[in-house]
Order: sequence, then C-alpha cells, then structure tokens
Amino acid sequence: MADKRDYYEILGVAKNATEDEIKKAYRKLAIKYHPDKNPGDKEAEEKFKEAAEAYSVLSDSEKRSRYDQFGHSGVDNSGFSASDINFNDIFSAFGDIFGGFGGFGGFSGQSRGPQRVARGGDLRATVTLTLKEVLEGTEKKLKIKKMVSCSQCHGAGTTEKEGRKTCPKCHGTGVITGVSNTVFGRMQTQTTCPQCKGEGTIITNPCSKCAGSGVERGEKVVQFKIPAGVRNGMQLTLHGEGNEAPRGGIPGDLYIVIQEQEDPILFRNGNDVVYNLLIPLHTAIEGGTVEVPTITGRARLTIKPGTQPNEVLRMRGKGIPDLNGYGVGDQVINVNVFIPTKLDEEDKKVVEELRQRPHFQPSEEDRSSLDKKWRKRMFG
Repeated sequence: MADKRDYYEILGVAKNATEDEIKKAYRKLAIKYHPDKNPGDKEAEEKFKEAAEAYSVLSDSEKRSRYDQFGHSGVDNSGFSASDINFNDIFSAFGDIFGGFGGFGGFSGQSRGPQRVARGGDLRATVTLTLKEVLEGTEKKLKIKKMVSCSQCHGAGTTEKEGRKTCPKCHGTGVITGVSNTVFGRMQTQTTCPQCKGEGTIITNPCSKCAGSGVERGEKVVQFKIPAGVRNGMQLTLHGEGNEAPRGGIPGDLYIVIQEQEDPILFRNGNDVVYNLLIPLHTAIEGGTVEVPTITGRARLTIKPGTQPNEVLRMRGKGIPDLNGYGVGDQVINVNVFIPTKLDEEDKKVVEELRQRPHFQPSEEDRSSLDKKWRKRMFG
C-alpha cells in the first residue's frame, strides 16, 4: 500500500472537498482517460482505473472517513476493479464525452493564475494503546506544541485596518504574466509574483508580535477518538490540527501514529490473540477445567482427556474486531504440557510404574495420528 498515491491527489481535490467537487473531478478524469477515447493506451487505462478506485472510496462517506483516518490501510481495495463503479450516477449524459463537447470546444484555455494560499506544516505524535483499548476503541487527549494564530493580530499579520493592500506588482492576481520566445514561437508564461509571494496582497504595517507572519509558538490540547481494531504502526490523520498557516492560510494536519503496548501474557497475531497455556501432566491425561486470561478478564476453558502437547484450542470471538468491519478474531490457546525436570526418589518410582503400563507407551497408530495433525497444521 505504500506505493499507492493519495486518493485526493489522484483526483486533484482538497481533503475537505465536497461530494460534488469529488464527482466533478472524477468525471473530468474519466472523460480524459476513458479507454474508448484512448484505444491501446495502457498508461491512460491505468490512470482511468486509478481515478475510479479513488472515487470508489471518496464518494462513500464511510470509506472516506476510514481513509481520512488511516490512509490506504483503513480501506480494503485489494480486489478493486474499475467495473465495480456504477457510472450512471456520474455520467447521466455519458454520450457527451464524444459528441457534446464539439471537439472539446467547450473548454477555454484562458485562465487567471490562482492566488497562493499558505499552508501550515504537518505534525506527528505517537499514542500508546493497551490491548484492551485496541479491543474496545478509546478516546485520547494530547497536548501538542505547535504554531498557533497570533494572539495580537489573530492571524491577520497586521493589527491595522489599512495594514494590508493589493500587491502593486501583480495587481492582486498573485502571478506575473509575460511572453517568452521558444522553439514553438512566442508563448505566454505565468510566474509567481516575487513581491507578494503569490498571495495577491502585501502587509504595509506588520504586527509587532509576529512580525507579520500571523502565527506564534504555542500549544493546544487535542481530543480524538481511536476506533476499535487499529494496529501497530497505523496512522490517524486529524485534518487541520497541525501548525496554523501564516496570515489565515490552511492549517496543516496532525498525524497520530498508533503504538501497541506489549502485553506480558497475551500476544496479538492479526485479529487473533494468542495465549500459551501450560497444564500439568495429569490434567492433559484426565482432562479438566482451567482458567485462562483474556483481554477483558478471565474465562474458563475445558481440557479434554488425552489432550496432546501443542494442541491448539480456540475461543471464538474473543479476539480483536476488524477495523473494516469484517468480523472479530479469536483467542488462540496453545496447549503445552508441563514435564518436570527435577525428580526425587518417590517421583522416580511413580514414573517407573507408569513406564510399565501399556497405555503409557506410544503405538504406531498414535505416531500416525500425530503425523497427520502435523501435516494438516503445516500444509492445510
């Protein structure tokens, strides 16, 4: 999943884009890269599929929420196909792709350069969770040191009403238009205005506290929920909780990295929880009931007579819920039989008596049964 591009980047929309903006962006890409318009073009076909996959997630409010929190690991599109998309809801006039645009005459090549909006830097923090918190989900609070809006100018960069004016060099457009000679002839060019840095305005009387930046060092308490089923290394994204941007721009994001606290008794394996149970020899022979720890407390477990070392028992539904809602894992019990290493004289007499008993000697049938169990465990 690390090689996948960001879905918002693929569609060319902001992370706070509306459903309508997402739909329009996808429709534009689908028109551009549709296989019928690009016969034999493998690159166009891949871009068409990539856009369709991005739309399939971002157009679904539930999937989009998980993606916003955990990125690609929060959604399962491993089996995605472009055919999974219902085009009817976005291409109500799909025939226009080939006939309605009149050779794309409906698009204008003239545009005004966009004013540049500053964006605050992203931040990263780590939160440690116990297995119980992973099982049930939890709510956390963190105090984050970050750049905050200036307390004196409130992010404007100036305290004066007339302290900001339209940039005289670009006249508020944020870009400088020019003409350059190329091998293809004279072409119009646009560059970011060097005076206002693309913002379109300049500050004539900067704030004395932040020197016109609109931000200062500070801290903020951030409260957020972590859903059940997260895994070690997952990343939760809190949009807009990063550093504030200069002069009222777009704030950065805060990335919360999930770290699981190691449990001294239970071990996580995917959505299953593993416990190594050690029972005495007489319990393995006669059977009985034992208590085993679970994430939420203790539970009673029945041991059948004749239980063999390395047998695996399962407590259904006692594991971790899947983040994508695909059920709940189990608690896996690895049964180990305790064999004493120190024997006194009385112990040795008991062992010698058992050695003479025929039922305490393995038969060929026992060996064959063990072999079958081993093969099934190893090869399925």
